[in-house]
Amino acid sequence: MRTALALARRGLGHTSPNPAVGAVVVRNGGIVSRGYHRKAGLPHAEVLALEGAGKGSKGADLYVTLEPCNHHGRTPPCTEAVIAAGIKRVFIGAVDPNPEVAGKGMERLRRAGVEVTSGILAERCRRLNEAYEKYITTGLPFVTLKLASTLDGRIATKTGESMWITSEDSRRRVHRMRSLVDCVIVGSGTALKDDPELTVRLVRGRNPLRALIDSDLKVPPDSRLFHPSGAGCFVFTRRGVDREKARLREERGAEVIPVRRTRNGLSLKGVLRELGKREITSVMVEGGSALAAGFLSEGLVDKVVWFAAPALLGGDALSAVGELNIRRISGALRLKDVTTSRVGVDILVEGYL
Repeated sequence: MRTALALARRGLGHTSPNPAVGAVVVRNGGIVSRGYHRKAGLPHAEVLALEGAGKGSKGADLYVTLEPCNHHGRTPPCTEAVIAAGIKRVFIGAVDPNPEVAGKGMERLRRAGVEVTSGILAERCRRLNEAYEKYITTGLPFVTLKLASTLDGRIATKTGESMWITSEDSRRRVHRMRSLVDCVIVGSGTALKDDPELTVRLVRGRNPLRALIDSDLKVPPDSRLFHPSGAGCFVFTRRGVDREKARLREERGAEVIPVRRTRNGLSLKGVLRELGKREITSVMVEGGSALAAGFLSEGLVDKVVWFAAPALLGGDALSAVGELNIRRISGALRLKDVTTSRVGVDILVEGYL
């Protein structure tokens, strides 16, 4: 199963809205063939592994990180391929949370006489597809809040200088993270100040879609966000915004999407719903402090990834997270399943909300 997991990770960033899945065919204790899902619409991991094994699949074991599907989607059911190949035993990591599958794949295999065992490294297999699991059960993308600051939680000096607080090693890791998510979100304040591209440059990988939260369409259409990069750009704005302004951004290839306003600005849950409608399963919120506070205040963040540089800027510098209006320590937003590591000279803290 560890081998199947390693294979599945190769598909991360390419399979959305499908899950990343790895599969291994084993016979007499030895691996006969391997496969992983490479891209939505292409053959699934099980099918590729079975094709690689050929006649060697008959009477063999199949290890797969996610329950084989039992329904017609973009490809035929994997359960039928497993049965036709003559597999004797199937070892499954995680049950597919998709209501169209959710145990039905295992049930179909058992009815055909295949011995099925599930729950092998289940938590690791589930974590691999945490974005898919949230999307397929709620229709909303999985939200990662990425923050990069000094040890005292500051992202810019009192004069606004911010480049570069964290190390190149951390920036390279962020670019890798971008290549694995469907979409990166930024607020208009950060877009106006930094004019970011939000593309992948420091590592090899595909560019994510970009989303801009811009209530009044203040970010000019000649900003780098609207430059051709092989990735699309969504602009979320208020209903009734100036139509000519919207047209200028659409001419640059952006999709302008109006969402309702709330007391604190645009409805961020409305933004996520619109992204979900477009089969976007994962997003990374990159800036700025007000947008971070907005997602946290509305309870929309699933995971926090915080890079902290060994530096201090003091209380007059800009905070990484805007006002949350928390009055008691008991109301603090606390992370769970926390891990810490070093990235160059920086400290990386990851946890779930």
